[in-house]
Amino acid sequence: MRVGILTSGGDCQALNATMRGLVKALYQQRKDIEIIGFLKGYQGLMYEKYKKMSLSDFEDILNVGGTILGSSRCPFKKMRVIEDGFDKVEAMKKTYKKLKLDCLVVLGGNGSLKSANMLSQEGLNVIGLPKTIDNDTWGTDYTFGFQSAVDIATNYLNEIETTAKSHSRVFVVEIMGHKVGHICLQAGIAAGVDAILLPEIPYDIKVVAKKI
Repeated sequence: MRVGILTSGGDCQALNATMRGLVKALYQQRKDIEIIGFLKGYQGLMYEKYKKMSLSDFEDILNVGGTILGSSRCPFKKMRVIEDGFDKVEAMKKTYKKLKLDCLVVLGGNGSLKSANMLSQEGLNVIGLPKTIDNDTWGTDYTFGFQSAVDIATNYLNEIETTAKSHSRVFVVEIMGHKVGHICLQAGIAAGVDAILLPEIPYDIKVVAKKI
């Protein structure tokens, strides 16, 4: 069995840990496994940039940040756009078939998984693993990368609180999260902040000011 793996989109925690867990599970199921790691996300699949990997390549990476395969951003909306005569979708299909892959595993967020779904509709066997700190990927309650982001945001809020108290000031802290408030909500609750503003819920700044 030959399985391809790629990490696409923005970097986040747990990419290496997830790949390690995947590969260890595969080797526990059967011994005739070949792992093909595509470098820098979908670019590796397009331009045949890859390396053959063994179980040893995934040792000692459980707590290592980033991704050992590298990543890149290839927007879904541009996937079917032919540039300078280069057809990205056909190139990816060609690489998949040339390497005789049985399956392609894509670790990515919304855009990356849209591209994974597109390749699936093109007839390839694809498994999507949801990674994003925003925790906003459809079809799953919890994405990897999210908890690490909450932990970091909570630590920051706890640390900045002492500075705010020292100067008797109100600090407004903006937290990442794309268009959703999952990180903001959980980090805010964990740090015991006075008010949490979420993109999903309209607010009146006068009401917030009165509360503060």
